[in-house]
Amino acid sequence: MKTVRVVGGGLAGTEAAYQLLKRGFGVELYEMRPTRMTPAHKTGELAELVCSNSLKSTDVGTAQGLLKKEMSMLGAMITECASRAAVPAGGALAVDREAFSREVERTLSEFDNFRLLREEVTEITPDTVIATGPLTSDKLYEAIDGYTGGGRLHFYDAVAPIVSLDSVDMSKAFYSSRYGKGSADYLNCPMSREEYEVFVGELVGAERVVLRDFEKGDVFEGCMPVEVMAARGADALRFGPLRPVGLRDSEGNRFYAIVQLRAEDREGKLANIVGFQTNLTFPEQRRVFGLIPALRDAEFVRYGVMHRNTFLNAPGLLDENFMLKGSNGVYFAGQMTGVEGYMESAMSGMIAGISLARRLLGKPPITLPATTMCGSLVKYVAEYPGEYQPMHVSFALVPPLEANVKGKKERKLAYAERAIADLGDYLEEIKEV
Repeated sequence: MKTVRVVGGGLAGTEAAYQLLKRGFGVELYEMRPTRMTPAHKTGELAELVCSNSLKSTDVGTAQGLLKKEMSMLGAMITECASRAAVPAGGALAVDREAFSREVERTLSEFDNFRLLREEVTEITPDTVIATGPLTSDKLYEAIDGYTGGGRLHFYDAVAPIVSLDSVDMSKAFYSSRYGKGSADYLNCPMSREEYEVFVGELVGAERVVLRDFEKGDVFEGCMPVEVMAARGADALRFGPLRPVGLRDSEGNRFYAIVQLRAEDREGKLANIVGFQTNLTFPEQRRVFGLIPALRDAEFVRYGVMHRNTFLNAPGLLDENFMLKGSNGVYFAGQMTGVEGYMESAMSGMIAGISLARRLLGKPPITLPATTMCGSLVKYVAEYPGEYQPMHVSFALVPPLEANVKGKKERKLAYAERAIADLGDYLEEIKEV
């Protein structure tokens, strides 16, 4: 079989590589880390998660849970590796970052026709999947810009800090699930009204990292820094990541606002401050986040950072298989296509890898039902007529139900049932992906 190139060792690139490998192709996977690092990555590991360690809900009645179900039906690798590296996270799928990266590399390395090259790629060649992500190197960025005729944009991504769990004041925190549903996997750090108001005032006025000229612009809504959200109104955080509804301590007490911590590793040593993506300077993060009573003496293992992300203006450039229109088998995948989220990125890599393999085998491209999470997001990327912005999977992207279903939860389940049935019928029809 022919050997093809996949550029980028993140979720999208590794998933694309896997789909090609299991169809018998040789794959040269190029990852420039650790020879050349990015502003956000900390290691040279494959599929490193640089923001949250949560891959979101597993409930098929949610868009994220349904996406995972569809990807499993399509034979995705990332969902399997994530399950083997999972840490407790209630109804969500969260992973031990290091264990997850090891699982991904181990899975790929089991193929004899797999080669991992630690090199920077600076030019575009046919029969290639480019999945270098929002932190693409300058030289490749320029090559992509020229190759696509200048169809690029950029936005910003912010990363939340991580603290050592044994440094959290447990006398001022408690484990509980919202409304008592599921297991109590989140550590809740409550605040009184006075504590919350002081915290918000200091957060809004705190010193931020000065952006360089090429980084200045709008903040992307899907990963908004906590200080930007706080500036939108006194109660913005209380209706966002600090919402206290449905959470009570063992004595039944309610609180004005609650900061939640989520496990980062299997050993229970590290925790992510949920929703606290930030662009504050490191000293200010320590000072301001230390105003949260349970985190007054917290040890920050990793501070939050903010960096520029890059994505293509995909509609008109890419088709529904993520191939650049008019190219000789050049595919793009991951966040640079305008999909937003870990699993969405992996899904795009899966589609790109499958599509390149089918193209080389002389098979027709796949056309996933628009009623599915995968199919609806692919359609958004290829055809959205308005101002294109990064997008998560959403029930808002799929066609309406034929019958009127009352109740928000019931409608979502109906959407999920339809999607699973339609995808099953499609896979039966084409016999093999």
